Amino acid sequence: MGIKRGTTLATAAIVVVLAATACGPTDDKAADTTKPVGAAAAQDYGQAPAADGAAGAKPAGQLTAAPDDKLGQILTDSAGLTLYRFDKDTAKPPKSNCDGDCEKTWPVVAAGDVTAAAGMDPALLGEVVRTDGSKQLTVAGWPAYRFNKDTKAGDVNGQGVGGVWFAFGPDGKKAAKADAAAPAPAPEGGAAEADGKLSVAKDPKLGDHIVDGKGMTVYRFKPDTQWPMTSKCVGDCLAKWPVVAPLEKAKDKGIVEKNYTVLNRPDGQKQQSVDCWPVYTFTGDKKPGDVNGQGVGGTWYAVSPDGKLITVQ
Repeated sequence: MGIKRGTTLATAAIVVVLAATACGPTDDKAADTTKPVGAAAAQDYGQAPAADGAAGAKPAGQLTAAPDDKLGQILTDSAGLTLYRFDKDTAKPPKSNCDGDCEKTWPVVAAGDVTAAAGMDPALLGEVVRTDGSKQLTVAGWPAYRFNKDTKAGDVNGQGVGGVWFAFGPDGKKAAKADAAAPAPAPEGGAAEADGKLSVAKDPKLGDHIVDGKGMTVYRFKPDTQWPMTSKCVGDCLAKWPVVAPLEKAKDKGIVEKNYTVLNRPDGQKQQSVDCWPVYTFTGDKKPGDVNGQGVGGTWYAVSPDGKLITVQ
């Protein structure tokens, strides 16, 4: 199994002080990537899997520990779809007891290309051979499923169904909100907490695009410049478009790290850039998989893994 271990805008511009080897001019003037609608359809995890049994099962890709208001952290796949466990299965030894009509309602998650979520122990990921010979992803020994009534990222319509189906927590247990109070949100205009990494997610229309460690979409602002590296989002703009804090390159998955530099803003914040383009998140996105910032004002767009704008609507 291939488990990997592992807008109100001020007119003033903010310019980074660059090292001699940092960002320089390129031929990428607009740095736009325009993709036809449905470009990612062949690997679209955002649609509910067809009810054709385990043979049509899809892998999970990059897992994310996503926040949920009622359940705390839940485990989701690369498209933000919730993963579930079934009380009638067993974990020791791993055994799936969901077949036939059951697996039409609860499509199995195929074993294969999967990466542990940030902060999750990769050793929790495994596989089980089903009665039809196919292999299914397990988390802490429990077979993993999606729910066919979850149609978009963040849906948890399967939680508690029949008193036997429950969303996974990132530890493989049933998701449950911790008693401790949640950490305070970042102040307005503050840097967005990105859980120390970026990764690549798939969207039916946008295709491959960058998300932060919480699965939130990362954006670029068209008026910004690459050389000199400049952010023109200041003041009230930052209240809606928080900057992405500096990240650890070694933890990022699938991102082209050319000119992967940090912008030192005059307001004291440090901002991550991808290919010398400053990057942001959007407060209008409430859950992993949201792309509500796409095309806002004709100036805000999601970012491809090589740092280019994705201008498809």
